[in-house]
Amino acid sequence: MAIHGTVALHDLTAGYGRRTVLRGLSAELPRAGVTAVVGPNGSGKSTLLAVLAGVIRPGHGRVERGGARRPGYVVQRSAVSDALPITVRDTVAMGRWALRGPWKRLTAADWAVVDACLSRLGILDLAGRRLGALSGGQRQRALLAQGLAQEPDLLLLDEPATGLDLEARQYVRTVLEEEKARGVTVAHATHDLDMALRAEHCLLLNGGRLIAQGPPSAVLTTQALRGVFGEAPLGYGGQP
Repeated sequence: MAIHGTVALHDLTAGYGRRTVLRGLSAELPRAGVTAVVGPNGSGKSTLLAVLAGVIRPGHGRVERGGARRPGYVVQRSAVSDALPITVRDTVAMGRWALRGPWKRLTAADWAVVDACLSRLGILDLAGRRLGALSGGQRQRALLAQGLAQEPDLLLLDEPATGLDLEARQYVRTVLEEEKARGVTVAHATHDLDMALRAEHCLLLNGGRLIAQGPPSAVLTTQALRGVFGEAPLGYGGQP
């Protein structure tokens, strides 16, 4: 049964130059829910998020986004240079520039949103620090705060909890739940099956193709995971 959602992908083909990554992918994301995008390295998870964010244009097919606002796109922390001479607060403020436009001065209300996002991620006390001086978990929280500062109706996160400590992972989980409660549609690529099982919806990818979609408990079965990863990942207690 089709899901009535704000985001739909129709026969999507996309990639980089002449290299095709996604092949004939059709899927839907439930409105105001969390969708986990699962698959091995090279399966197309990051490419799918980049297409949804508008960073990559499809070579074929189309994307329907029901929201009027620009999606909030949170990249992996490894994609941001350590040498970038910018403070944590200014990093988060870039989310407001994406909303307002680069040539408009931020208002007091904009800065209040920035500080509120920093507070939600537990890094308000780090606002004056350079982004490159933060730990990996702190930097990932700053990038997530930047995405929240855009106040999007579609929030896209690429491996938001990979390599994070328990405290940072809990901040990420809490924010996803809070955004869902606010009516935001969330999609995150993940290798973390515990996070994937907490989602309402799941897309399982392999080789740039959609293998299955639906509730995580139905999609992430031991048989399906063995077919995609070669074996069921350790610690996963899915149904055969």
